[in-house]
Amino acid sequence: MSTKSKLLELLEKQKGSYLSGEELAQQLDISRTAVWKAMKSLRQEGYQIQAVTNKGYALCQENDILSGEAVRCFLENPEVEIQVFQEISSTSQVMKQKALESRLPHGSFVAANSQIEGRGRKGRSFYSPKGSGLYLSVLLYPGKTVQESLEMTAAAAVAVCKAVRESCGVSLDIKWVNDLYLQGKKVCGILTEAVTDFETGDIEFAVVGIGLNLYEPEEGFPGELRQKAGTILQKGQQVDRNRLAACIVNCLLKEVEKKGIPGEYIAWNIIPGRKIKLHSDFKSRIVLAERISEDGRLVIRNEQGQEEILSATDVSLELW
Repeated sequence: MSTKSKLLELLEKQKGSYLSGEELAQQLDISRTAVWKAMKSLRQEGYQIQAVTNKGYALCQENDILSGEAVRCFLENPEVEIQVFQEISSTSQVMKQKALESRLPHGSFVAANSQIEGRGRKGRSFYSPKGSGLYLSVLLYPGKTVQESLEMTAAAAVAVCKAVRESCGVSLDIKWVNDLYLQGKKVCGILTEAVTDFETGDIEFAVVGIGLNLYEPEEGFPGELRQKAGTILQKGQQVDRNRLAACIVNCLLKEVEKKGIPGEYIAWNIIPGRKIKLHSDFKSRIVLAERISEDGRLVIRNEQGQEEILSATDVSLELW
Protein backbone atom coordinates (compact mmCIF):
# COMPACT_ATOMS: atom_id res chain seq x y z
CA MET A 1 0.00 0.00 0.00
CA SER A 2 1.37 3.43 -0.95
CA THR A 3 2.05 6.20 1.56
CA LYS A 4 -0.91 8.13 0.16
CA SER A 5 -3.23 5.13 0.61
CA LYS A 6 -2.03 4.52 4.17
CA LEU A 7 -2.53 8.18 5.00
CA LEU A 8 -6.04 8.18 3.53
CA GLU A 9 -6.95 5.12 5.59
CA LEU A 10 -5.82 6.87 8.80
CA LEU A 11 -7.80 9.99 7.92
CA GLU A 12 -10.92 7.95 7.11
CA LYS A 13 -10.74 6.11 10.44
CA GLN A 14 -10.69 9.47 12.24
CA LYS A 15 -12.91 11.34 9.78
CA GLY A 16 -13.78 14.80 11.09
CA SER A 17 -11.08 14.66 13.80
CA TYR A 18 -7.70 16.35 13.63
CA LEU A 19 -4.46 14.39 13.49
CA SER A 20 -1.17 16.24 13.85
CA GLY A 21 1.49 15.99 11.16
CA GLU A 22 3.89 14.62 13.76
CA GLU A 23 1.43 11.92 14.82
CA LEU A 24 0.80 10.89 11.21
CA ALA A 25 4.52 10.84 10.45
CA GLN A 26 5.18 8.56 13.44
CA GLN A 27 2.36 6.15 12.60
CA LEU A 28 3.47 5.86 8.98
CA ASP A 29 7.20 5.98 9.78
CA ILE A 30 7.81 8.79 7.30
CA SER A 31 8.92 12.43 7.48
CA ARG A 32 6.50 15.31 8.01
CA THR A 33 7.50 16.55 4.56
CA ALA A 34 6.32 13.23 3.11
CA VAL A 35 3.03 13.67 5.00
CA TRP A 36 2.61 17.14 3.50
CA LYS A 37 3.30 15.87 -0.03
CA ALA A 38 0.79 13.02 0.37
CA MET A 39 -1.82 15.50 1.68
CA LYS A 40 -1.21 17.72 -1.34
CA SER A 41 -1.70 14.77 -3.68
CA LEU A 42 -4.97 13.77 -1.98
CA ARG A 43 -6.29 17.33 -2.26
CA GLN A 44 -5.45 17.35 -5.96
CA GLU A 45 -7.61 14.24 -6.31
CA GLY A 46 -10.54 16.09 -4.79
CA TYR A 47 -10.39 15.11 -1.12
CA GLN A 48 -11.53 17.87 1.23
CA ILE A 49 -8.85 18.06 3.92
CA GLN A 50 -8.69 20.84 6.49
CA ALA A 51 -5.36 21.97 7.92
CA VAL A 52 -5.26 24.02 11.13
CA THR A 53 -2.09 25.25 12.84
CA ASN A 54 -1.36 23.41 16.12
CA LYS A 55 -4.20 20.96 15.42
CA GLY A 56 -3.20 19.14 12.25
CA TYR A 57 -5.21 17.65 9.41
CA ALA A 58 -8.81 16.43 9.23
CA LEU A 59 -10.78 14.78 6.45
CA CYS A 60 -14.06 16.70 6.14
CA GLN A 61 -17.26 14.84 6.97
CA GLU A 62 -18.76 16.04 3.67
CA ASN A 63 -16.12 14.17 1.65
CA ASP A 64 -17.87 11.56 -0.49
CA ILE A 65 -15.17 10.15 -2.74
CA LEU A 66 -15.48 6.39 -3.10
CA SER A 67 -12.20 4.66 -2.23
CA GLY A 68 -10.94 1.23 -1.27
CA GLU A 69 -9.10 2.65 1.74
CA ALA A 70 -12.27 4.22 3.10
CA VAL A 71 -14.45 1.15 2.49
CA ARG A 72 -11.92 -1.11 4.21
CA CYS A 73 -12.20 0.94 7.41
CA PHE A 74 -15.76 -0.35 7.88
CA LEU A 75 -15.40 -3.94 6.68
CA GLU A 76 -15.74 -6.77 9.18
CA ASN A 77 -13.52 -9.02 7.03
CA PRO A 78 -10.27 -7.17 6.24
CA GLU A 79 -8.97 -10.03 4.06
CA VAL A 80 -11.22 -9.32 1.08
CA GLU A 81 -9.78 -7.73 -2.03
CA ILE A 82 -11.28 -4.38 -3.02
CA GLN A 83 -11.04 -2.45 -6.26
CA VAL A 84 -12.73 0.92 -6.65
CA PHE A 85 -13.12 2.80 -9.93
CA GLN A 86 -14.47 6.25 -10.64
CA GLU A 87 -15.78 4.93 -13.97
CA ILE A 88 -15.96 1.38 -15.28
CA SER A 89 -17.64 -0.62 -18.03
CA SER A 90 -19.48 -2.90 -15.59
CA THR A 91 -18.54 -3.91 -12.04
CA SER A 92 -19.89 -7.43 -12.62
CA GLN A 93 -17.98 -7.84 -15.85
CA VAL A 94 -14.69 -6.85 -14.19
CA MET A 95 -15.37 -8.93 -11.07
CA LYS A 96 -16.12 -12.05 -13.13
CA GLN A 97 -12.95 -11.61 -15.17
CA LYS A 98 -10.84 -11.23 -12.03
CA ALA A 99 -12.45 -14.33 -10.50
CA LEU A 100 -11.66 -16.37 -13.62
CA GLU A 101 -8.02 -15.26 -13.55
CA SER A 102 -7.31 -16.15 -9.91
CA ARG A 103 -9.07 -17.37 -6.78
CA LEU A 104 -9.81 -14.27 -4.72
CA PRO A 105 -11.11 -14.30 -1.14
CA HIS A 106 -14.82 -14.84 -0.54
CA GLY A 107 -16.47 -11.43 -0.32
CA SER A 108 -14.01 -9.58 -2.55
CA PHE A 109 -15.69 -6.89 -4.61
CA VAL A 110 -15.45 -4.21 -7.26
CA ALA A 111 -17.20 -0.87 -6.73
CA ALA A 112 -17.63 2.16 -8.95
CA ASN A 113 -18.88 5.72 -9.00
CA SER A 114 -20.40 5.16 -12.46
CA GLN A 115 -20.83 2.43 -15.08
CA ILE A 116 -20.84 2.76 -18.85
CA GLU A 117 -22.39 -0.64 -19.51
CA GLY A 118 -24.37 -1.41 -16.35
CA ARG A 119 -26.66 -4.41 -16.87
CA GLY A 120 -29.83 -5.82 -15.37
CA ARG A 121 -31.80 -9.03 -15.91
CA LYS A 122 -32.29 -10.39 -19.43
CA GLY A 123 -29.59 -8.11 -20.83
CA ARG A 124 -31.36 -4.85 -20.01
CA SER A 125 -29.20 -1.80 -19.40
CA PHE A 126 -28.95 -0.28 -15.91
CA TYR A 127 -28.60 3.51 -15.81
CA SER A 128 -25.48 4.25 -13.73
CA PRO A 129 -24.53 7.96 -13.87
CA LYS A 130 -21.63 9.40 -11.90
CA GLY A 131 -22.07 10.87 -8.44
CA SER A 132 -25.66 9.75 -7.91
CA GLY A 133 -25.43 6.07 -7.02
CA LEU A 134 -23.40 3.19 -5.71
CA TYR A 135 -22.54 0.24 -7.93
CA LEU A 136 -20.75 -2.85 -6.68
CA SER A 137 -20.33 -6.53 -7.49
CA VAL A 138 -19.42 -9.07 -4.82
CA LEU A 139 -17.66 -12.40 -5.37
CA LEU A 140 -19.12 -15.36 -3.47
CA TYR A 141 -18.27 -19.04 -3.09
CA PRO A 142 -21.71 -20.00 -1.81
CA GLY A 143 -21.47 -23.79 -1.63
CA LYS A 144 -24.86 -24.04 -3.34
CA THR A 145 -26.28 -25.81 -6.38
CA VAL A 146 -27.82 -24.16 -9.42
CA GLN A 147 -31.25 -25.02 -8.02
CA GLU A 148 -30.43 -22.97 -4.92
CA SER A 149 -29.18 -19.93 -6.84
CA LEU A 150 -32.28 -17.86 -6.02
CA GLU A 151 -31.19 -17.98 -2.38
CA MET A 152 -28.27 -15.68 -3.22
CA THR A 153 -30.46 -13.09 -4.90
CA ALA A 154 -32.90 -13.23 -1.98
CA ALA A 155 -30.01 -12.92 0.50
CA ALA A 156 -28.67 -9.91 -1.41
CA ALA A 157 -32.08 -8.21 -1.40
CA VAL A 158 -32.41 -8.66 2.36
CA ALA A 159 -28.79 -7.58 2.94
CA VAL A 160 -29.23 -4.34 0.97
CA CYS A 161 -32.49 -3.58 2.80
CA LYS A 162 -30.76 -4.03 6.16
CA ALA A 163 -27.71 -1.99 5.12
CA VAL A 164 -29.81 0.89 3.77
CA ARG A 165 -31.93 0.92 6.92
CA GLU A 166 -28.79 1.00 9.09
CA SER A 167 -26.88 3.57 7.01
CA CYS A 168 -29.68 5.79 5.67
CA GLY A 169 -32.58 5.20 8.04
CA VAL A 170 -34.79 4.24 5.08
CA SER A 171 -36.91 1.08 4.79
CA LEU A 172 -37.14 -0.45 1.31
CA ASP A 173 -39.61 -2.90 -0.19
CA ILE A 174 -38.66 -5.99 -2.21
CA LYS A 175 -40.25 -6.67 -5.59
CA TRP A 176 -39.87 -10.29 -6.65
CA VAL A 177 -37.43 -11.28 -7.89
CA ASN A 178 -34.54 -8.85 -7.68
CA ASP A 179 -35.64 -5.22 -7.36
CA LEU A 180 -35.93 -2.91 -4.37
CA TYR A 181 -38.57 -0.19 -4.27
CA LEU A 182 -39.29 2.95 -2.29
CA GLN A 183 -42.68 4.64 -2.48
CA GLY A 184 -43.59 2.73 -5.62
CA LYS A 185 -40.39 3.43 -7.56
CA LYS A 186 -37.36 1.26 -8.24
CA VAL A 187 -34.26 2.37 -6.34
CA CYS A 188 -32.07 -0.74 -6.55
CA GLY A 189 -31.47 -3.61 -8.95
CA ILE A 190 -29.71 -6.89 -8.14
CA LEU A 191 -28.24 -9.31 -10.69
CA THR A 192 -26.75 -12.67 -9.67
CA GLU A 193 -24.55 -14.50 -12.18
CA ALA A 194 -22.82 -17.82 -11.56
CA VAL A 195 -20.15 -20.07 -13.04
CA THR A 196 -21.20 -23.69 -12.54
CA ASP A 197 -19.78 -27.19 -12.75
CA PHE A 198 -22.03 -28.91 -15.31
CA GLU A 199 -21.20 -32.39 -14.02
CA THR A 200 -22.14 -31.78 -10.39
CA GLY A 201 -24.51 -28.83 -10.76
CA ASP A 202 -22.55 -26.99 -8.07
CA ILE A 203 -21.88 -23.28 -8.30
CA GLU A 204 -18.12 -22.69 -8.52
CA PHE A 205 -18.50 -18.99 -7.83
CA ALA A 206 -21.14 -16.31 -8.13
CA VAL A 207 -21.02 -12.57 -8.67
CA VAL A 208 -23.82 -10.51 -7.13
CA GLY A 209 -24.16 -7.14 -8.83
CA ILE A 210 -25.94 -4.38 -6.89
CA GLY A 211 -26.87 -0.96 -8.24
CA LEU A 212 -28.44 1.69 -6.01
CA ASN A 213 -29.96 5.05 -6.95
CA LEU A 214 -28.96 7.22 -3.99
CA TYR A 215 -29.47 10.74 -5.35
CA GLU A 216 -31.30 12.35 -8.25
CA PRO A 217 -28.86 12.51 -11.23
CA GLU A 218 -27.68 16.03 -12.11
CA GLU A 219 -29.60 15.97 -15.39
CA GLY A 220 -32.47 13.91 -14.00
CA PHE A 221 -33.46 10.41 -15.11
CA PRO A 222 -33.90 9.76 -18.85
CA GLY A 223 -37.46 10.09 -20.13
CA GLU A 224 -38.19 6.37 -20.16
CA LEU A 225 -37.15 6.04 -16.50
CA ARG A 226 -38.75 9.15 -15.02
CA GLN A 227 -41.97 7.45 -13.96
CA LYS A 228 -40.28 4.23 -12.82
CA ALA A 229 -36.99 5.14 -11.12
CA GLY A 230 -36.65 6.74 -7.70
CA THR A 231 -33.91 7.60 -5.23
CA ILE A 232 -33.21 6.42 -1.71
CA LEU A 233 -32.28 9.90 -0.46
CA GLN A 234 -34.05 13.20 -0.97
CA LYS A 235 -32.53 16.58 -1.75
CA GLY A 236 -30.34 17.76 1.14
CA GLN A 237 -29.80 14.25 2.53
CA GLN A 238 -26.42 12.52 2.33
CA VAL A 239 -24.87 9.17 3.19
CA ASP A 240 -21.24 8.06 3.40
CA ARG A 241 -21.06 5.77 0.36
CA ASN A 242 -17.91 4.08 1.63
CA ARG A 243 -19.64 3.12 4.87
CA LEU A 244 -22.76 2.01 2.95
CA ALA A 245 -20.73 -0.18 0.57
CA ALA A 246 -19.00 -1.88 3.50
CA CYS A 247 -22.30 -2.32 5.33
CA ILE A 248 -23.84 -4.01 2.27
CA VAL A 249 -20.93 -6.44 1.98
CA ASN A 250 -20.95 -7.15 5.73
CA CYS A 251 -24.68 -7.90 5.66
CA LEU A 252 -24.46 -9.96 2.46
CA LEU A 253 -21.72 -12.23 3.81
CA LYS A 254 -23.89 -12.96 6.85
CA GLU A 255 -27.07 -13.58 4.84
CA VAL A 256 -25.51 -16.01 2.33
CA GLU A 257 -24.36 -18.25 5.18
CA LYS A 258 -28.00 -18.95 6.03
CA LYS A 259 -29.87 -21.85 4.46
CA GLY A 260 -33.00 -21.35 2.39
CA ILE A 261 -34.89 -18.21 1.42
CA PRO A 262 -34.70 -15.58 4.20
CA GLY A 263 -38.00 -14.99 5.96
CA GLU A 264 -37.54 -11.25 5.45
CA TYR A 265 -37.47 -11.75 1.68
CA ILE A 266 -41.02 -13.06 1.85
CA ALA A 267 -42.22 -10.66 4.57
CA TRP A 268 -40.86 -7.52 2.87
CA ASN A 269 -42.12 -8.45 -0.62
CA ILE A 270 -44.75 -6.10 -2.08
CA ILE A 271 -45.95 -8.51 -4.80
CA PRO A 272 -48.40 -10.78 -2.90
CA GLY A 273 -52.02 -9.65 -3.15
CA ARG A 274 -51.42 -7.38 -6.15
CA LYS A 275 -52.27 -7.61 -9.81
CA ILE A 276 -49.13 -7.85 -11.91
CA LYS A 277 -48.30 -7.91 -15.61
CA LEU A 278 -46.20 -10.91 -16.63
CA HIS A 279 -44.02 -10.99 -19.73
CA SER A 280 -42.89 -14.34 -21.18
CA ASP A 281 -42.41 -15.88 -24.63
CA PHE A 282 -43.42 -12.63 -26.35
CA LYS A 283 -46.75 -12.64 -24.50
CA SER A 284 -48.10 -10.46 -21.70
CA ARG A 285 -50.90 -11.23 -19.26
CA ILE A 286 -52.34 -9.71 -16.11
CA VAL A 287 -52.64 -12.07 -13.15
CA LEU A 288 -53.02 -11.99 -9.38
CA ALA A 289 -49.86 -12.61 -7.34
CA GLU A 290 -50.86 -14.69 -4.34
CA ARG A 291 -47.68 -15.37 -2.38
CA ILE A 292 -43.96 -16.11 -2.42
CA SER A 293 -43.31 -19.79 -1.74
CA GLU A 294 -40.78 -20.99 0.83
CA ASP A 295 -38.34 -21.79 -1.98
CA GLY A 296 -38.65 -18.26 -3.38
CA ARG A 297 -40.93 -18.93 -6.34
CA LEU A 298 -43.95 -16.81 -7.21
CA VAL A 299 -47.41 -18.31 -6.81
CA ILE A 300 -50.05 -16.68 -9.03
CA ARG A 301 -53.72 -17.11 -9.91
CA ASN A 302 -54.11 -17.08 -13.70
CA GLU A 303 -56.95 -15.86 -15.91
CA GLN A 304 -58.73 -19.20 -15.56
CA GLY A 305 -58.56 -19.06 -11.79
CA GLN A 306 -55.91 -21.77 -11.65
CA GLU A 307 -52.81 -21.63 -9.47
CA GLU A 308 -49.39 -21.48 -11.16
CA ILE A 309 -45.93 -21.52 -9.64
CA LEU A 310 -43.28 -19.51 -11.49
CA SER A 311 -39.51 -19.41 -11.18
CA ALA A 312 -37.41 -16.32 -11.78
CA THR A 313 -36.18 -17.64 -15.13
CA ASP A 314 -39.72 -18.02 -16.50
CA VAL A 315 -40.89 -14.42 -16.59
CA SER A 316 -40.31 -10.77 -15.92
CA LEU A 317 -43.03 -8.67 -14.36
CA GLU A 318 -44.21 -5.17 -13.61
CA LEU A 319 -46.63 -3.84 -11.04
CA TRP A 320 -50.10 -3.18 -12.36
